[in-house]
Amino acid sequence: MNFDFAALLVFFTFLSGAIWAFDALFLAPAREAAVDPEDPKTVPREPWPVEYARSFFPVFLIVLVLRSFVVEPFRIPSASMMPTLLIGDFILVNKFDYGLRLPVLNTVALENHKPERGDIIVFRYPEDPDVPFIKRVVGLPGDQITYYDKNVYINGTRIEQVPLGEYEARGAGNIMRGSNVFLEKLDSVEHEILEDPRRASHNVRIVVPEGHYFVLGDNRDNSKDSRFWGFVPDENLIGRAFMIWMNWDLKNGGIDWRRIGTILE
Repeated sequence: MNFDFAALLVFFTFLSGAIWAFDALFLAPAREAAVDPEDPKTVPREPWPVEYARSFFPVFLIVLVLRSFVVEPFRIPSASMMPTLLIGDFILVNKFDYGLRLPVLNTVALENHKPERGDIIVFRYPEDPDVPFIKRVVGLPGDQITYYDKNVYINGTRIEQVPLGEYEARGAGNIMRGSNVFLEKLDSVEHEILEDPRRASHNVRIVVPEGHYFVLGDNRDNSKDSRFWGFVPDENLIGRAFMIWMNWDLKNGGIDWRRIGTILE
């Protein structure tokens, strides 16, 4: 069972706020009326649930607002976005770029930008919306996408891949030892991808419907993406990944300080 942190955060924010408000409106006036001005010892103590609610409500509220509308951290659990993202990377996701979405309901409250080709997006996996996925946007609404012999064609134009040599695997990345690195450019976004010469191409040809996006992992031969399960609907978007703020890879000696602060493209 997946843990719905957003729903839990909303619940505790509402509960603590309700307790604090109920006390301020109904219980606190009664306590004040019972005070004997000549005997300070008669001042009743605030009930412990109210003390905790008053202390934690601002914390819950701030975290809820920041996490829902500004930025949210995620951890990379798989190799599907190598070499851009490694297992053990902790990333920050901009929640405002694709519009303000209400927590839990996930409906857009304020429109903003749409995903652009080359964006690294975090979204709710269409086959199980409780699971967050991260991939790169390749196809926009209306595009004809062909993936053939490990090459991407957008509206009939092949996207150039410049070979950079064999992947220098280390730590958790050793699982992709023997793969080749290519430099790919999607519109203005240049990024590296991996291809495993030991694996066959999973070919598709498809047109992206309105309100949907075709996404691929940068680790092209080790990614469960739009080639297998289809498109990402606009309502499943969570945000745009923009920075690595921490990396923890026990197979590589712990923290990889070189990756901290890396801006994602």
